[in-house]
Parts: sequence; structure tokens; C-alpha cells
Amino acid sequence: LIPAIAVPVAILGTFFFMQLFGFSINLLTLFALILAIGIVVDDAIVVVEAVHAKMERKHMDAKQATTEAMHEITGAIISITLVMAAVFLPVGFMEGSTGVFYRQFAFTMAIAIVISAVNALTLSPALAALFLKNNHAGKEDRKATFSEKFFSGFNRSFDSLTTRYVGSLKFLIRNKWVSLGGLSVITLATIWMVNTTPSGFIPTEDQGFIAISVSTPSGTSLNGTQKVMTDAETKLNELPASRFVTAISGFNLLTNSTSPSSAVVFVLLKPTEERGDVKDIDAIMEQVRAKLGGITGGQFFVFSFPTVPGFSNVEALDLVLQDKTGGMLDKFSGIANGFIGDLMKRPEIAYAFTSFKADYPQLQLEINDEKADQLGVSVKDILQTMQTYFGSAQASDFNRFGKYYRVIVQADVADRADPSSIDRVFVKNKTGEMVPIKTLVKLNRIYGSETVSRYNLFNSIQINAIPKPGYSSGDAIKAIQEVAAQLPSGFVQEFSGQTREEISSGGQSTVIFLLCLTFIYFLLAAQYESYILPLAVIFSIPVGVFGVFVAIGLTGIVNNIYVQVALIMLIGLLAKNAILIIEFAVQRRRAGKPLVAAALEASKLRLRPIIMTSLAFVVGLIPMMNASGPSAQGNHSISIGAAGGMISGVILGLLIIPVLFIVFQYLQEKIKPIPLQLVNNPNHVKELIHEIA
Repeated sequence: LIPAIAVPVAILGTFFFMQLFGFSINLLTLFALILAIGIVVDDAIVVVEAVHAKMERKHMDAKQATTEAMHEITGAIISITLVMAAVFLPVGFMEGSTGVFYRQFAFTMAIAIVISAVNALTLSPALAALFLKNNHAGKEDRKATFSEKFFSGFNRSFDSLTTRYVGSLKFLIRNKWVSLGGLSVITLATIWMVNTTPSGFIPTEDQGFIAISVSTPSGTSLNGTQKVMTDAETKLNELPASRFVTAISGFNLLTNSTSPSSAVVFVLLKPTEERGDVKDIDAIMEQVRAKLGGITGGQFFVFSFPTVPGFSNVEALDLVLQDKTGGMLDKFSGIANGFIGDLMKRPEIAYAFTSFKADYPQLQLEINDEKADQLGVSVKDILQTMQTYFGSAQASDFNRFGKYYRVIVQADVADRADPSSIDRVFVKNKTGEMVPIKTLVKLNRIYGSETVSRYNLFNSIQINAIPKPGYSSGDAIKAIQEVAAQLPSGFVQEFSGQTREEISSGGQSTVIFLLCLTFIYFLLAAQYESYILPLAVIFSIPVGVFGVFVAIGLTGIVNNIYVQVALIMLIGLLAKNAILIIEFAVQRRRAGKPLVAAALEASKLRLRPIIMTSLAFVVGLIPMMNASGPSAQGNHSISIGAAGGMISGVILGLLIIPVLFIVFQYLQEKIKPIPLQLVNNPNHVKELIHEIA
């Protein structure tokens, strides 16, 4: 009940500060709130377990037990709060698009953590003093109820687990080389997995929507393109997963331009449970490619839209080829097609595509400047006349009936249908005479591109590539870079859009990870007044990172931005578990306990709250693991990664943290001895001999 009361208090307080800072309720802040619930419950459980332990062992009443327990755990709670806040604050100052992802998540988590700590220091102790009852005395005089028998059996089982756990610790303390050697192996395995796990940026989500860019042969009329679209619509409507199909002829979605030989098709899919045998959107896209592959007269590029809009129109890798030689476009097009062909040969690339073509039939207008000057006609007037007749021009505007109207001048369709239409066009010279425009210009049939784009001031061609299933976007990026290294001199490749952000975010994530560890180290160094003891916390973190990469490796998840968020969050959570043990062990050591006895007692007393808080956190992630819909991949990435890291961090951390404490506390005392009464207190000597035995 006490943790349940603490949750809404912390969440409502977080909403207040979110409003204050201008944060919205979006996927990232919802992620943070869901994970914050687990952290809030953790702090409340730590308080309840500490009070419960006092009542069970010393048979105190609730008020006395709460007062004594808070004297012991207040420092740990404050330390945990500072560490968790130190983890997320550096993340919030990341720049670029990745900073947008991290910032709201990090600050929302930090706010919830601070409010949770205030709860744990004020509300939870007060509720514990009011609600908890000492049921550990007087049981012999009455018959136990069912619930008392259940909890008694649970406690006996947990005591048995605790006894075995302490026995394992004694073995590891006597054989420190086993513990430290195992930690070294896990650390090396973690480094290997970090370097070999496929990387990504934002996972592709099933938004229930597919787009198809269609390109017909250069010079195809709009009617010809429409016929191809009719065939495509018929085939797409036959798909079991298809709900609605819309085709738009004359528009190129990839370049946002109009062209009679281009079109785009939008396919709205049915809900996942109604799609038939094939439900995965990637498999459905393969079905679409197979269906459209039988249509002659057009090329079809099937893709989905990006999870985060604004980077690109396509959920694919974005890259551009640049021609720094300033050569002809037809040569540049040949280089681009050869580059795409080389990409298609790579096993990492499923499909590469560009909408650029340099073979569109065109008419080139050649003006006779000398003759135009002789007849008193300016080149500007010639171009404006051609624009007005064969293009369009706004001549005026007017208001009528409260509405605004524009007057557009343009020749009738029949008067601009073929090149001979120019014979009927005249232009006025300087003296006001009408001069036939055909006497001043010449039309030449050529081939060229409909649109030309520039990137960094150079002619460029946009290319999109889709990784093959089984390969991550990071694998595909490496393949593209290897192929681009073989481009002819003067032609270079650069990434753009979301792909460029993915590459830049990789270096930032490493820096942020190291910054988080640095912040934790100096905070703990200030609290423990030692530069050595905080290493016991830092060196325990790899066992959790190991679990993250094992979990995502077994489930086929790539190292994307959500996994990186889970990693940063785990730094704080795993450090929290280490702090709970080390803080209590330091207290016992300063009270005169032998080093090994202090470590064993701290581990034994903090085993229950650590296991309970970690289980509460992992159980809270289960709904996210089973999520479906447009945000499913993000939910799966962050929940499976965090759960895997927490499980391994708790199981392995409980075994390695006491050993690390003994090692680094021993080194610390070599530098700065702690005044102990060990020699004058024979009970401590006997206790030390008993614990080691």
C-alpha cells in the first residue's frame, strides 16, 4: 500500500514540472513516466523493507523502527538520488536530433527521481509509522491465519536463500581471484558484444501504412502512367492485408516535384489481427514487391514512412552523390547507376533506388541574340512571352464577394500542344511592332533531367537504400562506405537526413556514457571522502551492460537509440544497488566491524530490498515487452534491454559488489586508516573468524 500511494504522488508532481518546463505528453515522456514508476516503487520498497527488518529483528514498534531505519538509509537514499540525477542531467544537454530524443526523457526521469526521493524521506516513513504493525511478537498465543502461514513460509524460503547467498559470498571472498577473474571475463565479453552487435538509430515501426514511388519510362504521358497505376491498384487491392489503396499520377514523392512519368501509391493496411497469415509489415512489403514485379512499363520502389517525420520522406538510408567535376549530367547519371548496381551486389543491401534520370525528351530553346537586337526585341521579353504562353503568369488579382481571385494568363491547351504552336506567338519590340517569335528562337530536341538538385553547392543525386532483413542500418552504412570508396575521382558520397543523424549520434552516445560514469564517480568520491571506494560501484556496472547485450542479441534487437537510453538508465539503477550495500557496509566498518563481517552483514541485510525493488522494476516492464502497434519496436527495445540488464546486474552484482567493496576498502584503509576498536573488542575478532569460516 505504501509504494502504491507513493506512485501517484510522484507522477502528479512530475506532470506539474513537465507543464512548467513546457514538455508535452509524447512517446518519450511516456517512456520516462512508465520507467519512473518502477524507480518510485523502488525507493518506497527500500523504506518499507528497512522498517520491516527492524520490527522483525528487534521487535520494535512501527514508529521506533521507522526512526532507526531512516537513520541508516537516509544517506543511501540521498546518494542514490544524486547518482540517478547525475546520470540523466548530462544526457539532457545533448545537441542535435538525438538531444531532442534524450532531453525530454532525461529531464522527466530526473524530475520523477527527485520527487521520489522526497517521498522516500518524508511521505513513505510517515506512512510506514502509521500503517505497519509489528506482527512478529505474540504469535505463540494464537492460531496463525492463512496469510500469516503464507508469509511465514515465504520468509523461511527467503531466509534459506539468504543463507545460501551468504555461503556463496564467503567462498568468493576466500577465492577473490574467482570473482575478479569472472568480472574480467564478463567485462571483455561486454566490450566484444558492444563492438559486434548490429547498430541502428530509430527502429522502424509498423504504422499500418505503405508508400510506393512509381517511375515510368522517360517521356511517358500522364495517360500512360495512369494505365500503369490502374494495374497496380488492382493487384494491391488483392492483398489480404490491404484496406485502402490510393494512387496519384504525376507526382514524384521522393523529389517533391511534378512529372507525367511519375506517380505515388499509398496503401493503408488493416489492423494487425485482421491482416491474414502475413502480419509483419516487412513481409507485407515483400508481397507488394512481388505483386508489382509482374507489371511492365514501370519501376516500383516500396517503402514505409519514417517513424519520426522531418528527416526524410522514406524509411531508408539517405545518401547523395556529388559531382565535384561539374561535368555533364548524363555522365553523372551513369556514375550513379553504376554505384547503385554495386550496392545491389552487397549482401547488406536489399534495394537501392534513385528517381534521377537524364534521358527525358526535352526541347532546348536557343535564342538568336544578334537578330533579336537588330529587331529591337530584348531577350527578357522573349522569355517572358514564352513563359506566359507555354507556362503561365499571374497578370492581376481582384476581390469579389469577399473573396480573393488571381488572374492567370496561359495559352489554351490546343495552342501549346506541339512545337509548331510557336509559329502563332508574337513578341512586341521597342517600337511597338509585333515580331514573330519563331524568327528569333530555335527549338532543338535534346535529352536531359527534369530536376537537378545541389548538395554543398555541387550537382547531386539523391539515393535511398534499404537494408536486407538480418542486417542493421549500421551494417548497411558500412557497406555503402566501402562501395563509395571505389567511386571515380571527382565524385563523392555523403549521408544526409536521418542516416547522417544516426552516424553523428554514435559518437555522442559514447561521450554521454562516459560523462555519466564520471559524474557518478565524483559524486560518490565526495560522499565517501575517497577516490578509491567509488570504483567498487563503477566496476560493478559492466555486469548489467553484459545482460543488456545478451538480451537484445537473443531477441534480434539492434543497438538503437532506445537501447542506449536503457543503458544510461541502468547505470543509475545498478549504481543504486551497489550503493545500498556499500553505504551500509561503510557504516558497519566505521562502527568497528571487521571488513569482511561488515561486507557480509550489509549484503545480507540489503539482499531483500535489492531483489524486491529489482523484481518490481522488471515486472513493470513486462507490459512494454508485449506492446503492439506503432510504438511496439521502441517499447520492445527499451524494455527488453533494461530488463536483461537489470536481471544480470542483480544476480551477478550481488555476488561481485561485496568482493569489490572488500578490495577497494582495504586499499583505502592502506592510504587512510579508519580508527577501529577491533583490537580492544574480542567479540569482533571472534565474529571475523566465524564469518570467514
